[in-house]
Amino acid sequence: MNRQITRLAVASIALIAALIVATTYWQTWAAGGLEARQDNAIQRVAEFTIDRGRIYAADGKTVLAKNVRRRMHGKSYFRRRYPKGALAPHVIGYASESRSRAGIERSVNDYLTGANGSLRSVAESTIDQLTGVTVKGNDLVLTVDVPAQRAAVDALEGSCGAAVALQPSTGRVYALASSPTFNSNAIENGFNRIRSRKSGACSFAAPLLDRATQGLYPPGSTFKVVTASAALDSGRYTPESEFVDPGYCIEYGKRVSNAGNPEIGPEIFGTLSLFTALQHSVNSVFCNIGKEIGAGKVLDYARRFGFYDEPGIDLPLDAQSPSGLYKRGKLFLPKRPAIQVDPGRLAFGQERLLVTPLQMAMVAGTIANNGVLMRPHLVDEVRTRDGKVVTRTKPQRVRRVVSTKVAREINEMMQAAVTGGTGTAAQIPGVAVAGKTGTAEIGVQGRYTTSFITFAPADNPRVAVAVVLENQRGFGGQTAAPIAKEIMEAILRKPSNT
Repeated sequence: MNRQITRLAVASIALIAALIVATTYWQTWAAGGLEARQDNAIQRVAEFTIDRGRIYAADGKTVLAKNVRRRMHGKSYFRRRYPKGALAPHVIGYASESRSRAGIERSVNDYLTGANGSLRSVAESTIDQLTGVTVKGNDLVLTVDVPAQRAAVDALEGSCGAAVALQPSTGRVYALASSPTFNSNAIENGFNRIRSRKSGACSFAAPLLDRATQGLYPPGSTFKVVTASAALDSGRYTPESEFVDPGYCIEYGKRVSNAGNPEIGPEIFGTLSLFTALQHSVNSVFCNIGKEIGAGKVLDYARRFGFYDEPGIDLPLDAQSPSGLYKRGKLFLPKRPAIQVDPGRLAFGQERLLVTPLQMAMVAGTIANNGVLMRPHLVDEVRTRDGKVVTRTKPQRVRRVVSTKVAREINEMMQAAVTGGTGTAAQIPGVAVAGKTGTAEIGVQGRYTTSFITFAPADNPRVAVAVVLENQRGFGGQTAAPIAKEIMEAILRKPSNT
């Protein structure tokens, strides 16, 4: 009798071990394949028996996503709820039974469902499932700052565009807002209404599109920061280098004019320095710099800033677009830029150049961080339900883009743009602000894509911001700069150690 009991016990242990091994395989090594199958209905339904982890804002208190328990047929199921509704849906995304997952809910799904990896954790989850104990996922603490995110969402309301704010020294993303927005709570039953939403502010409302990380826009003169970086870092120019501006430059036998009042004509500055050219955003100077150093050099520095790569933020890869030249809707890296690219127009942010707001926030953050590019991130910590830290995101340096000397020179030039140039609307009393405006033609008379990149305090930067707006009548200094100012003020009001 004892021998039979022993055999039964051994067989039971072997079965449990087999289940653990199989579950380990499917949840760990095969997880990538399953994750790619967004139509995996069995997996999705099974996950709703898991008490999915909560998602918190940067303060560790504000709940951005939680579960509601429901009993069906004697079994507990969990449905996702988003207490802050439309505050940050493009960041958080959604976990829906009918629509699968998006945003952080998708990219960090393994942690949220407790399937993050080790043999021990998978084994514990398997035993919990076998014994009928509810599996609990891990909690997330994001870098999203609620006042900054709220300021961005409110300031963008009624417009089509996006705003990104990050910490230059670490890459922490304080705010990531896209407009028009949506409410994550409405996904389950109102997905088609959200998707078909109309908006007079832009040609395609597309609320589900994350314009901050996926939207591609001509950067206009904000790209002059990249061109100035190439010019100064090459050693061929200094901030004091002189130019003569007649109001235009000649490119391929045609005039490329400065910005100006259409009724009066382009601005004419005469003799001026590179410093003044960035301060007042003089197209002709940057056009001539582009012709002199060549499109290849400009593109090389753009790539140093992160162009042509996904930004690496912790969102799904298909929710990130690389910035760069585009041709027939596809990313275009020319093999012979000297003959394939218009260097003058590229140098002041036109040509076929398209960028995401996140990429331009990274450009501003790199200059603010003395020329070092940091990888942006949204997840600060992963914690167990009892508060133990599972993993904490460490700041990740990508590369040095320009020398400290060049970064500080551009910093000073961008400060001048705010104190007495094109970006005066971004001034904050008592705070040194650095910024650069952008106004890009879109082929419609009197309409522009406008933008502004900035950081503050300029002498010890705590925040870098990029704002992009579609279909605007005014210039970047009039439309985008005030929004950037509101976001920066929301962050700078807080103590510097938070």
